[in-house]
Order: sequence, then C-alpha cells, then structure tokens
Amino acid sequence: MSHSPATRVVTTGRPARAADAALNEPVTFASTFHAGGNVGYGRYGNPTWTALESALGDLEGGRALAYASGLAASDAVMSLLPEGAVVVAPDCAYLGVLDLLRERATQGRLTLRQVAVTDADGIAAAAKGAAMVWLESPTNPNLDVADIAAAATAARAAGALTVVDNTFATPLLQRPLELGADIAVHSVTKLLAGHSDVVLGAVVTADDTLYDRLDAHRRLHGAIPGPMEAYLAVRGLRTLSVRLERAQANATELASRLRAHPAVNVVRYPGSGTMCSIEVAGGAAGADAVVAAVQLWVHSTSLGGVESSLERRRRWPTESPAVDESLLRLSVGIEDVEDLWDDLSRALTSAS
Repeated sequence: MSHSPATRVVTTGRPARAADAALNEPVTFASTFHAGGNVGYGRYGNPTWTALESALGDLEGGRALAYASGLAASDAVMSLLPEGAVVVAPDCAYLGVLDLLRERATQGRLTLRQVAVTDADGIAAAAKGAAMVWLESPTNPNLDVADIAAAATAARAAGALTVVDNTFATPLLQRPLELGADIAVHSVTKLLAGHSDVVLGAVVTADDTLYDRLDAHRRLHGAIPGPMEAYLAVRGLRTLSVRLERAQANATELASRLRAHPAVNVVRYPGSGTMCSIEVAGGAAGADAVVAAVQLWVHSTSLGGVESSLERRRRWPTESPAVDESLLRLSVGIEDVEDLWDDLSRALTSAS
C-alpha cells in the first residue's frame, strides 16, 4: 500500500513490527559491535542512524547517509569532485557552502562559476565543461526559485552531476531526485528535525555508485552523526507535516501583510514554505533596529525550528553582495500568527 508523504513521515524508518518491540528505533550508544554483522564498528554504522537514513531515503526517493552537520554533508559531496573540476553554483546561496567552494577555488582545487539560479540559460551555458552543478531552490536568503528539471537536463547533457540543497523545501514540498538531480542535500538541523536541538546533515542519492563513494568517504573521514542526535531528528521528523502546514500558513499570511507595511520595501516569498525575506526601510541600520525591537521573534542565525526567528544576513562579512544590506531573513514558526504579526509590525514601525 502506498501512503502519502504526510503519513510516511510518521511511519517510515521504524523497525519491523513484533510483540513488545519498540515502536521507534531506540538510541544505541555503542562504539563496539560483535563481529560478523553489517555494522562492524561505530564509525561505520549505528542502528539509530539507520532509522534516520531509512526515513530520509524513503521521503526523497533514494538512499540516505547522515552526517555530523549539513556542512559535513556538503563537504562529503564535494569530495566527489576531481582536482581542478569546474563547479557551477548560485551567485547567492547558503554562506557555508559558498565558503567551502571559495576555499577550494582559492587553493586551486576547483574553478567556481557562479550564476543566478533563475537563469536557466545561464546555468546551461555555465554547465559546459563542468563536473557539478550545485543548486539551492529556494535560495538562502533571497528565496529565488530554480527550474531544477531544466538545470538537471542541461547538466546531464554536459556530463555534470546535479546537486540540490533541499533544506528549505523539504521532501514534502519538493523532491529533487524525481526532477533529475543526482543528489539531494539537507541540513537536518533545520526543518527536518525542527526543534533547534540537534546539528545534523544528510545526503540522498538514487545512484548506487555515488552512494558507495560517499559511504566510503564518511567511513574514512569520520564526519558521523551522534546516535542521540539521530534519534532526536527522527522524533522531530514525525511532526514535519503538521509543523510545515502551520508554519507555511503563517508565512503566507505574514508575507501578504508585510507587502502593505510602509516600512517594508520588498517582500520575497516564493508562495510556499516557511521562509520569507524582507528588505526594510532605513538600510542596514533600519534592519538592525527591527532585530533589536522584536520581543517574540528570536534573533538567530539558524532557522526551521518551531519558533520564529530573524536575522540581517549582511551582518556576515562574506555574505553575497547580491543580498541587500537591509534584508531580514524570516524563519516563520508555529506560533499564533496574530502574535507574530503584532510583534513584527510593532518593531518595523518603531524602527522606521
């Protein structure tokens, strides 16, 4: 029987049904395992990781590997690149990934070509001679949307892998592998776990060769998840559908109201998801004043939790110049939307 994704987030990754068996995979705190099985050693596997990986693989339509963080997952994907490879990446994307790519470019290990993800023709042109096309959709923090299927088609024609960071959309809103991508990457820290209490990452692919290479790299380099974090991520995943539904409804309503607020110059909201970015009056100083004035919203660089948070992204020195100085990235949570609006609109008004 085929169930909907909203049902599978509740049920997937569970152990087989048996009398008195635990409903969900319990936490296995072990570095050492009896020989002769599939695990062998604590750096190679753990039953609690397996539950998380099984769930994410099912939801994305591939096989998953969990990592100690989203950046560790991204770094593992970059290990697939040969020395001197050309990589196509967004001109505006998650700062950590761009910093990793820039570091390798500075070291002469790759050539970086940056393009706007909304420019399908530009991506296709840049993909020629490239080994990898790295996409975010929606992007962080400008929330631009890519035509993943078109980009993947162009990349495949050029002999390049397509990687999609699916952190913002989650597999409930977008399944990159079905759109032709070779690899999906997640910061599990964010919406998937959803409670601001773990740091984890994941990579999902339907290509067995890529999976084996990534698995071998994780075994050798050791960027493994902790069993407690994996357990908490599975527990958080169980409520993803209801959290996403509530937070998305809040984000849609707030985006509509923010468009009419006199202190807001630009609203960036792709029409779905829990992320919304705004450019406010008064430039960087005006945005900083809003951050200082909110009381319910949390000033935080992370996102995707049950609580609503915001941040002026250009406070980071290496943030893309494509991001406006006044841009506030809003991660909308599951609080009452009227409380969120009262706090944010009051801060906007006082700051302006």
